[in-house]
Amino acid sequence: MTWNGTVLAQLGCGYWGPNLLRNFSSLPNCRVKYVVDSSSDRRAFVEANFPKTLSVHSVDQALSDPDVTGVVIATPAETHFQLAKQALLAGKHVFVEKPLATRVTEVDELDRLAKERELVVMAGHTFIYNAAVRYVKKLLDAGELGEIRYIYTQRLNLGRIRSDIDALWNFAPHDISIIQYWLDDPEPVSVHRVGMDFIQKGIDDVVFLSIVYPQKVIANIHVSWLDPQKVRKIIVVGSRKMVVYDDVAEDKIAIYDKGIDRKAVLGQNMDFDNPRPEQFSYRSGDILMPQIQFTEPLRAEAESFVESIWNGKKPITGIPHARQVVGILEQAAKG
Repeated sequence: MTWNGTVLAQLGCGYWGPNLLRNFSSLPNCRVKYVVDSSSDRRAFVEANFPKTLSVHSVDQALSDPDVTGVVIATPAETHFQLAKQALLAGKHVFVEKPLATRVTEVDELDRLAKERELVVMAGHTFIYNAAVRYVKKLLDAGELGEIRYIYTQRLNLGRIRSDIDALWNFAPHDISIIQYWLDDPEPVSVHRVGMDFIQKGIDDVVFLSIVYPQKVIANIHVSWLDPQKVRKIIVVGSRKMVVYDDVAEDKIAIYDKGIDRKAVLGQNMDFDNPRPEQFSYRSGDILMPQIQFTEPLRAEAESFVESIWNGKKPITGIPHARQVVGILEQAAKG
């Protein structure tokens, strides 16, 4: 019987891979024909939980199959570029778990190959498909917050400590991606990083990343896997209103009608002991916690990749967006 849907192969099924496999496998008219993993334990996991998927150890076996139209890459970050390049050269559409690559030059190479072959390349920046993140995007686009002044993020936890990448490359792609999405992917004016390695030499466990954008917008990203609490919070401060997005709270979004406004000063100031007249007023209004209808972001992300294969529409987290994220991370690595 001929299969008329999308046939995928997934490379890697470790920590995050099972979540991707579950979502892609559950889509209508989508079949994950292969999972490639070097670990016999992970292949056994696939065989036990996804009996319709072939578990193999050869990348070439999956890429050489003409039935496979797309490849999902869920391997360590340093392998993303080579595997994505190999898949594109084999004529396959590519979905790569974040980050897409570790250098802008690598992203540009993937872009060139994809354009030459008219193939889709999409990065797994899952939070762009989160209903709460999209809600804030609508607020920003509508001007509800006024002029954006600064954005502050915290992505903290105690463990899981990794040895292949540091805390910045592990956590910060999420927050950079969200901020870039909210601000329409601007080019930063400057990027500055301060980090420290406490557990493993040369691998920072905690990092503070400062980004300056045009229009006097600043962002500060704090990531750590040595913190006593699990925190996933972003605060956006605007001239009219402020928003707190807390991903671990029951109410994900809180909108604060608060701010400091400049007051018009009339007449001449005659108080020589206090030469600066009162110029500001403090505003404190209601707090709104909107009800948001959630679907699993990862499913929405998987649907977007499959739809892009079918209709050729460029995904939101395609190469232009992924390039900006990698570019900021690469600048941060330089200091």
